[in-house]
Amino acid sequence: MLVADDERPVLDELVALLRRDPRVRSVHGVSSGSEALRELSTRAVDAAFLDIHMPGLTGLDLARALSRFADRPAVVFVTADEARALEAFDVEAVDYVLKPVRRERLTRAVDRVVERVADRTASGRSPDGAGSAPASAAPSARGGRSAPPEDETVVVTVGTTTRVVRRSAVRWVQAQGDYSRLVTDTEQFLVREALSDLEERWAPAGFLRVHRSYLVDRSAVTAARFGGTQPALVVAGHEVPVSRRMVPAVREALLGPHRGPS
Repeated sequence: MLVADDERPVLDELVALLRRDPRVRSVHGVSSGSEALRELSTRAVDAAFLDIHMPGLTGLDLARALSRFADRPAVVFVTADEARALEAFDVEAVDYVLKPVRRERLTRAVDRVVERVADRTASGRSPDGAGSAPASAAPSARGGRSAPPEDETVVVTVGTTTRVVRRSAVRWVQAQGDYSRLVTDTEQFLVREALSDLEERWAPAGFLRVHRSYLVDRSAVTAARFGGTQPALVVAGHEVPVSRRMVPAVREALLGPHRGPS
């Protein structure tokens, strides 16, 4: 792993904390974005932990540059700036950790890196599973359920404006560090609420956890692909990944118990 931060005490602390994690084989620290880019151009790493605000090449600049790499490392932003979370995840960061960094929070970030590496490794394996299945059968999995609870509203801040978003308008939710991104048919909103908390509250309303980082509204699923290198659901016209280990549970939730040939 590589860590980039222009504040030496923070850099040393992050390197030390990561070295204590038994899953981390090696950690190299640098003090600028340009130095990080030089290192990443010459050595392959699984993850880059980047400060956003660095002189010259910022963490966001570096993440954009890494998007052109054939073997792009997972990017985790470590910053004191709460306002750049949405921009950070637009460059496909796997996590957004706020300073001061707690050891348990950094462990969760490493969890996400490990899952990213595992997903990438799995995508290189031979395809398996039963291929694609239409999700038009999904309503059968909803039969017999009690009526969903009263529609919940979530208060979000967009710039200087406060908005109210109804749960019924949300098609899927993506975990983004200490935040969750609520995606509707036309807009996206970032709220500082854990995906696990939303999952617990919204499960009775038909929301299904399909991945460590994704929660979907079952009624918005229009197609499902459970085989191949990357299982996915089509939700409101967009593909949402399904964790390979969660495929059996997701398939059963959408299509009913899976039965092999008789």
